[in-house]
Amino acid sequence: MTFKVSSLADRPEMLGPVQDMPDTWAEFTTQDPVGNAHYPRIPVEFPEYVLFAEDEGGEIVAHAYSVPFVLHTEGREELPARGWDQVLVWAFADRRRGARPDTVSAISIVVAPHAQGLGLSGLMLSAMRDGARAKGFGEVVAPVRPNAKHLEPHTPIEEYAHRVREDGLPCDPWLRVHARAGARIERVAPASMTVSASLAEWRRWTGLPFDTRGDVEVPGALVPVRCEPDRDYAVYVEPNVWMRHAL
Repeated sequence: MTFKVSSLADRPEMLGPVQDMPDTWAEFTTQDPVGNAHYPRIPVEFPEYVLFAEDEGGEIVAHAYSVPFVLHTEGREELPARGWDQVLVWAFADRRRGARPDTVSAISIVVAPHAQGLGLSGLMLSAMRDGARAKGFGEVVAPVRPNAKHLEPHTPIEEYAHRVREDGLPCDPWLRVHARAGARIERVAPASMTVSASLAEWRRWTGLPFDTRGDVEVPGALVPVRCEPDRDYAVYVEPNVWMRHAL
């Protein structure tokens, strides 16, 4: 099967279908307020950084979001510990003040449920790299969400991120896709995304009781969610792994 990759800048009429493409995100992962305030703006304000893939029948089967931002400036320089959240804030703040970006950050690569296992994640990552290079950028960075870490929620992210196979590639499948494309691990982003909500909301999102103080293992969560029944809230602080692609 062959796929056609386009940008929203070239085909703006595909905005709706791109936004409506089904995904497999757990409900709680879509409740980060920083992400909710910025993610929907990317295809509108940065359409040239939004790519999508169509199958032979014209159905959208994957999309990739990225944003340009200024990294090499006073007060930044280092990829942030607040990862995904922070780079979104920086990108839109830079756009607002008219700053010239020097780096592109991946934000998401999403494959439709029925199209997984066809190599689309690698295809979209390659297209993202090619697009950034064509725009004159020298690197792409990515706050990567290791997609098998949820199977080991209690394993420290530093240990997990640097675990490799006999061939030297990361054990985690998504980290491995980036490594095969030429990326290297830069650092861990220990607080890349934060979701804080009432226990009623967590119960609705997960179907779990959330009635005991302490760490709660939630399906799809990379680390346990901290539950505080006496205060009626639970907090999830997700770690990601910064990877750097030289172009």
